[in-house]
Amino acid sequence: MAVAIVIALLIGAGVGWLVARNTGRATPAAISSTRRGKQTATASARRAHRGVPSSTSVTRRSAPSTTAPPPLQLSATSPADGARHVAATGPFIVRFSAPLAGGSPMPRLIPAVPGRWTRSGDAVIFRPSMPLLPLTALRLVVPNNMQATDGARLLHPEAVHFRIADGSVLRLQQLLSLLEYSPLAFSSPGEPPPTDVARQRVALYRPPSGTFAWRQAGWPVRLTSLWVQGSDNVFTRGLTMSFQADHGLDPNGARTAALWGDLLAALAQGLRNHGGYNYALANKVRPEHLLVYHDGSVVVVSPANTGIAGSPTPDGTFPVYTRLRRQVMRGKNPNGTKYADLVQYIAYFHGNDAVHYMPRAGYGIPQSLGCIELPLAKAATAWPYLAYGTLVTVTG
Repeated sequence: MAVAIVIALLIGAGVGWLVARNTGRATPAAISSTRRGKQTATASARRAHRGVPSSTSVTRRSAPSTTAPPPLQLSATSPADGARHVAATGPFIVRFSAPLAGGSPMPRLIPAVPGRWTRSGDAVIFRPSMPLLPLTALRLVVPNNMQATDGARLLHPEAVHFRIADGSVLRLQQLLSLLEYSPLAFSSPGEPPPTDVARQRVALYRPPSGTFAWRQAGWPVRLTSLWVQGSDNVFTRGLTMSFQADHGLDPNGARTAALWGDLLAALAQGLRNHGGYNYALANKVRPEHLLVYHDGSVVVVSPANTGIAGSPTPDGTFPVYTRLRRQVMRGKNPNGTKYADLVQYIAYFHGNDAVHYMPRAGYGIPQSLGCIELPLAKAATAWPYLAYGTLVTVTG
């Protein structure tokens, strides 16, 4: 009985709530919902008043990434590693996988070169302030502390090696003439002043126009026919060797950065050759003899011995490359026996062949193993003229 009464009451209450919802009157559930809405609106207003966006307008921020940017990479260099014949005025370019940060260090050149680095996108560019010396060997070092704009760093240092192009052979001849190492004089209205370093550097690659003329008229045709303007032949190599010997360089006739630098320094300082120009002409027609010229005049005439048929003195023109006051020459005779001869006033010009004194009963016929043998007095007179780079022509 009591249970039935409770069930009836519950059913009645449910019907009452339904009637209230349908008639639009506020019910306890509706009132509760309305109050929650007012509270939410009030809280939003309060947050807006404090400058805090409401819950419907909040944008959630993602947490900062902890992933490091990929390492900075060296993309390319110009010139490339191992390049030769590089332009003396640059530019030298290093490209990266990303632009560099403003405070990033720059690459450096070894040896140091006057000039300036600039940025351009993902590249840095170096321009020398003046042309570099010909044949200069450079090392471009890219340090590992270089940094990109995104913070990425180069992991490992890089190095690029390259060499500047050679200068003009014509300019080499001009400089040797201006320094009076050549029997030809050079004159040019466009010749830059000796102390104008920048213009002299430019002239190494773009020589001024001008004219050459023999200083003296007494030179034999065997010598004058060797002169070829702009040619790196034996004539020019002999002049180069003479200059190298006077300036502490290896007198081998090879062009180097040191040679070009010393030529410009000598020109700026007025260090000219005052020893004149020498030339030697050996004739194998009997009676064999040697003529030595100095500044166009014959200063030595001597009987000479050249090589026997089994070991002849070669025809041609050769520069003196080694000089000795005395030496014991050792070797083998054509029959296989050994020799050890003390000789004096020696000037080597071709392999083991030299002009020197050798004691003989007579001179003027083939007796040597390729050398040009002279009597003692003549050898002593000729030796000072047979300096490094002096051309020795063998003919007949």
